[in-house]
This record gives sequence, structure tokens and C-alpha cells, in this order.
Amino acid sequence: MLGVFIAAEKQKGLAVDVDGELGVRVAMSGLPELRGSEQDPAAVLVQLFLRSSLSPKSSEEKLIWSGWFCCVAGDDLLEDLPENFTCLPLFLVNGAESYTAIVGSWFQKTFDCCFRRLAISPLNLTWMAAMWTGCKVDKNTAATELLFSVPHLPQPLDISYAIHPEDAKALWDTVQKTPGEITQEEVDVFMECLYSHFHRHFKIHLSATKLVKVSTGIASAHCDGIIKFLQSQYLIGVLMLLTELAISQIQ
Repeated sequence: MLGVFIAAEKQKGLAVDVDGELGVRVAMSGLPELRGSEQDPAAVLVQLFLRSSLSPKSSEEKLIWSGWFCCVAGDDLLEDLPENFTCLPLFLVNGAESYTAIVGSWFQKTFDCCFRRLAISPLNLTWMAAMWTGCKVDKNTAATELLFSVPHLPQPLDISYAIHPEDAKALWDTVQKTPGEITQEEVDVFMECLYSHFHRHFKIHLSATKLVKVSTGIASAHCDGIIKFLQSQYLIGVLMLLTELAISQIQ
């Protein structure tokens, strides 16, 4: 049904024709390993494959878009769901926006659900910066980077603040009181230390700006919901946090 819907959208000119006359095949499968506990429902993978009619039938298909629904460690946050009701609040995609819009439209019409970008607030981003900074990573990991947007200016202005990952972790280790536990106070102190260091050198108050992106050796996250996973061993932990954010925006 999804494949038919995409073909219809192509006729309307809404699908992207990548390589001449195209045929899109839809594949759906389960990802039982992508969950935080046995109580979590299996994730669902959706893939779109392309094969041009100009190519031999035996040619290999090309993966052009993928997305997956998941709920990682969300059972404690979804206690009021009806029995036998499956909730997959997080949908991650990799591919062209046009296909994302088409697939999202089909799911909304078919299952009476709602798709929207995951909004990540500056407060959420500070937690990500602190949590991911405290994780052990390879010594060759890229710098921890914070991107700030300066408000109320005629032209957009961003400020990038890069910190050596070992320096950032050393700072967090001095702030965190109990390993494995994080409090709002510790996150606030961590960020204030970074802000004070930046002001000491550049006389700029970052507290007057808006944090819009966090990049660490674990993952990067932008306020508009763009996520990049960088360490496979921390994938489940990152998905747990994103699942919590997704559920909070549904409720």
C-alpha cells in the first residue's frame, strides 16, 4: 500500500526522480534487537529501494531512504496505555525530505497518527552535553562543540565553542558528585563553568544567547531534531533519551 501511495505521489510530481523512470520498492521488517529492555516493543524498519527501468532487471536495487519506529526503555513512561496497544513514539529517518514527507503522510492517513520534528530545547541540549561528555570514548575523538545562536540581530549570527574532549570530561568529573547519576544542579554548574571560561577570554555572555546544537564524541543533536550517532556502543543510551523526549512531547 505504501508503494502504491508513493507511485501516486510521483505522478503528482511530489516524489524525487533520481535516475530516469524509477520504480520504488517498499520493505518493512522488525528490529527486535533495537530496544532497551524485554518490555520494549520491537522496532520497525521501513526502507525504500530504487531501480531504474533503464537498467537491467538483474541490477541491484539502491537503498534511497530508510526510517525506523522505536520505543527504547519507554515502558515506565507509558503506564496508562491500553492493553495490547503498541506505542512507537520515535521515528528516525535517513534520506530525502521529499520521501520523509510522503511516508509520513501515508502513515498519518493510514494509522491516524501525527508526525512532527522532535523539538530539542536548550535545556535538553545542556543535559546531552553533560551526559555525553561524561562517557568514555577514544582519545582521538573530535572536540566537544557547542553552537549558539545570537538573538535580536538583523542578520543571523552563530557562535561556535569547541572544547578538547579530555578537558570537557575532566571538568565534568569535578562537577559530578555521584558517578552514574546526574542532577540539574550539576548540569547547570558544568555549563556555567564553560560560560565563565568563554567570557574570560572573549568577553561574551553566552547565557544571553540560545544553545542550538551540541556535538560530542557520542552523538550530535540540533534543536530542530537532527541527530547524528557516532558511537554504536552508546546507541541505546542515546535512543533512551530521545524516546523520553518524544513521549514528553506527545503527552
